[in-house]
Amino acid sequence: MTGLRWVYARLETVARDMNVADSIDRGLTTWTRMTGTVVRGHGVASGFCGDPRFPGGTIALQKPLFRSLGLNLDRFYSGTINLSVAPFIFKLKQARYRFRELRWTDKAAAEDFSFIDCRVLQNGGTQLDGLIYYPHPETKPEHFQPPDILEILTHRIHGLAYGDRLTIEVNQTQIQILGRDDNLGI
Repeated sequence: MTGLRWVYARLETVARDMNVADSIDRGLTTWTRMTGTVVRGHGVASGFCGDPRFPGGTIALQKPLFRSLGLNLDRFYSGTINLSVAPFIFKLKQARYRFRELRWTDKAAAEDFSFIDCRVLQNGGTQLDGLIYYPHPETKPEHFQPPDILEILTHRIHGLAYGDRLTIEVNQTQIQILGRDDNLGI
């Protein structure tokens, strides 16, 4: 096998081995399905860390501001699911929502935020709508995430625990999933 056929065969093998399914074309949107591992985050988004600067968590504090700008997050739990998709990383392409220089607290500098459509697939076939929450690291003052972590806003999932495997679908027009060496674009 030579040339592009070898590259495509290699990508298919990597995708299969890493639980990244073939792209799913549904109407005008193409979704990529992938499975990751739920990992512990900083606990700041949900407020579990008890940081007195952010009572109730950063998401609860940010929801009213995002709502005033046209993005209503009230249906989602006020915390994120931190999903490791290692060894893959991601690159934003065209976020569904992007907010620049938002001053959401007097305890930190203004930040940029993007939101990417996703769907969470639970065992038993239940599909939950969601958004990947992306505070841009170049404007974020602290609590940085490794490049393989997707922070997911969705409905509360009872029984979900650290170490659980979780499958999501991401919109390919909004986000690109890459191999760590950036040569294995999926």
